[in-house]
Amino acid sequence: MTRSERSRSAASHVFVVLLIAAILVGVVAAVILALQTQRASRAEAEQLTSALAQSLADSPSVIDALDGEDADAASAALQPYATAVVAHSALDFITVMTSSGLRVTHPDPDQVGAHYIGTIPGTPTTLTEEFTGTLGASIRTITPVLNSAGESVGWVAAGVTVESVAESFLVRLPSAVAISALIVAAGSLGAFLARRYTRRIAGDLPAGRVRDAVASYESVRTLGEALRAQTHEHGNRMHTAIALLELGRTREAIDILVETSQQSQSLVDQVTARRDGDPTVGALLLGKASQAKERGVDWSADIDPDAPRSSLAPMDSIAVLGNLIDNALDAAAAAPVRWLRVVVSAAPNGGVVLEVSDSGAGVPAAMREQIFQHGFSTKPAGAEGRGVGLALVRSIVNEAGGTVEILDEPTTFRVTLPGARAPHAEMKEQMP
Repeated sequence: MTRSERSRSAASHVFVVLLIAAILVGVVAAVILALQTQRASRAEAEQLTSALAQSLADSPSVIDALDGEDADAASAALQPYATAVVAHSALDFITVMTSSGLRVTHPDPDQVGAHYIGTIPGTPTTLTEEFTGTLGASIRTITPVLNSAGESVGWVAAGVTVESVAESFLVRLPSAVAISALIVAAGSLGAFLARRYTRRIAGDLPAGRVRDAVASYESVRTLGEALRAQTHEHGNRMHTAIALLELGRTREAIDILVETSQQSQSLVDQVTARRDGDPTVGALLLGKASQAKERGVDWSADIDPDAPRSSLAPMDSIAVLGNLIDNALDAAAAAPVRWLRVVVSAAPNGGVVLEVSDSGAGVPAAMREQIFQHGFSTKPAGAEGRGVGLALVRSIVNEAGGTVEILDEPTTFRVTLPGARAPHAEMKEQMP
């Protein structure tokens, strides 16, 4: 991430993203509308040539002229008629011909008597095609002329040049461009309003700072829940021990207190044994262990003493691990067999691997990308909101240069993070 990207406010970031999206939608809409306009212009040309060719073929004057078997007489009668129809319609040419394909009419009188250039069906049927003739490429429809006995006595071809179709398309194109411009304008207005709304909430904070604020909130929330559960559990045990002492059952009271101490001390020993351990993560794990017991979930943790410290800040570490454990607790608590396991180990590349496994039903393959999207959740929304935790986890891990994987049997979220850099390496990187 460049310095300008880090310093750009979240509101400006939202504005730029939405504006680019609006422009892209406008461009796509313009292309689609242009293609539809072109297709509509061609379809109208085909309908026009077909309708007029059929109308002329049914005209009694055309039938009588061709049924007389005198091409010169037919030409003298129909050439003015065809020219008048072209002049008062959107057609570019009308060619009337004998059954053998000899022209009786043509826009160029010199072409009368020559053979028709185009496809003449082998049977008396109507055909629409694009063909290049004496007037250039055109869309044309040829239809048979039938006498009263139902016999074919000639053909009528009506056509519109491709150039005319293109002109029709160009006439309609401004409306498509105008619609696309309106889409871009509406999108730009939406981007502007979104920027104002975002600025009201986040001020001029950079996008990264907003994410940090969300991570801090999630960290405080999950740590608070963990410590509340730990306090509640210890309170219950202390009350029980005091009650046993009041009843004179000293040995049982001591056993409860010793068991409490041993359970906490085992996890404390694992946390403090790490050469680069994070005290805040240790406090989180202690609290989550109590929370798991409170929900009836069997808790186990395996912390490699040689695992390095991750490159994440303490609040980010709590947000990542805390959200993964919270999701695992929810899944395990809903399963017939309830257990959860946390593993912290060293990665081969010098980084650290965090694994949170549970006995839950797992994540369907079709949802493995969706669950990392902001706002997506398979759980009902509560007062604290849903669909933030895993999206935040991926955001933090990706920004740190790590990866998030979902494994099966058992369901495991594995986070691989680069190790924290030595202080002297950071100082060297900051030197000019």
